[in-house]
Amino acid sequence: MGMTAKIDDELNEVENGLVPTLFRDAPSSVSFNKLRKRLLRQVRQAFDDFGMLNGQKRWLVGLSGGKDSYSLLAVLLDLQWRGLLPVELLACNLDQGQPNFPKHVLPDYLASIGVKHRIEYRDTYSIVKEKVPEGATYCSLCSRLRRGNLYRIAREEGCDALVLGHHREDILETFFMNFFHGGRLAGMPAKLLNDEGDVMVLRPLAYCAEDDLAKFAAAMQFPIIPCDLCGSQDGLQRNSMKAMLADIEARMPGRKDTMLRALAHVNSSHLLDPKLFDFSRLQATQSL
Repeated sequence: MGMTAKIDDELNEVENGLVPTLFRDAPSSVSFNKLRKRLLRQVRQAFDDFGMLNGQKRWLVGLSGGKDSYSLLAVLLDLQWRGLLPVELLACNLDQGQPNFPKHVLPDYLASIGVKHRIEYRDTYSIVKEKVPEGATYCSLCSRLRRGNLYRIAREEGCDALVLGHHREDILETFFMNFFHGGRLAGMPAKLLNDEGDVMVLRPLAYCAEDDLAKFAAAMQFPIIPCDLCGSQDGLQRNSMKAMLADIEARMPGRKDTMLRALAHVNSSHLLDPKLFDFSRLQATQSL
């Protein structure tokens, strides 16, 4: 039996009429159920491929209020309900002090579905405003400050891992940003140990398409909080990469999945990095 069939069988075994609170008002259509199972299957595949469940007991799930992090939490809770995720989950939102941030939305939603959570307030927005020149994007510094605080919270809560909602497109966009602007081949790994070596960063949505997550979030009617509260989203390099990838996919359907597979099949001897492959010792085994 292949991995996909095995996972489908495991998912089908618990379709016994019981519905977790989170999915009580979810659509019952065939198309939604197929989408839900596809996301579950892709996350399980990421678990297996990257050893995400090796010794992990408690996860801090970063929740921004966007479609991706809501979908991540829902899929993890779904797998936990099915007995396929033997870890404790703690949802966490870092309120960074952006103007007009709706502070009630996330705690109200998490309480309504019975999810353990922690809401942390840290005014990193003021720091970013002070440090970043007028007209420049805030996202890079904002992200670093957010990540540092999430590492701290993970330690305080006794969590083995910080789990984030980055998906297929995030990984590809990061790769091409490094390729075009950073002059290096580097992406966004599905599993990463932080610099201090005490918190694992996991990205279970690595194989999931952004379009699928958008459809899932819309069907689930998550209370989305837009990521434009600070007004710094225009002109991002990432937006250019997103547009480029969308154009490639429109002209050549399936290329995004092909590119993602390429990141998992690296031939170091066919690149130009002598640190990865010792070209100086490469010699013919016999003379002509």
